[in-house]
Amino acid sequence: MNKLLITLAGVALTACASAAPEDLQAFPAPEDGMTRYVIRLPALEQEADAQVELIVGRELEVDCNIHRFGAVLSEQVASGWGFRYYVIDRIDGPLSTMKACPEDTRERRFVSAPLGDSLVPYNSRLPLVVYVPDGFDLRYRVWSAGAETQGASPE
Repeated sequence: MNKLLITLAGVALTACASAAPEDLQAFPAPEDGMTRYVIRLPALEQEADAQVELIVGRELEVDCNIHRFGAVLSEQVASGWGFRYYVIDRIDGPLSTMKACPEDTRERRFVSAPLGDSLVPYNSRLPLVVYVPDGFDLRYRVWSAGAETQGASPE
């Protein structure tokens, strides 16, 4: 009887170890051609004063022109859970200006895609989940408001 219980316990532990982390169960698995990025943010004293800027792009060999991708960011809700996650629906490009550049100006740089409203709420209690097309990377930057506010004058 003890051997049976030990075997069942081992099977259960193996199943748990191979499953997605518990905090990701609410989020769908990435579709073909997509990569799921997960950002776990540290707790802040005033999280309502902070936001996270999502930056998607990839490293390219570029010249002196301004280079960008075009992309669309959409917010989704995990069905049955109500948790937000984000999807980069498509990425176009790269696009660039067409200045004449000296031959020796080529360098490797991260070329990003402006996402429009790329600031999302800061929440350390849930993972920030973003689905990005394969071949692109996700970076982020935390923005926070200062404690000081300014008064406005009516005119």
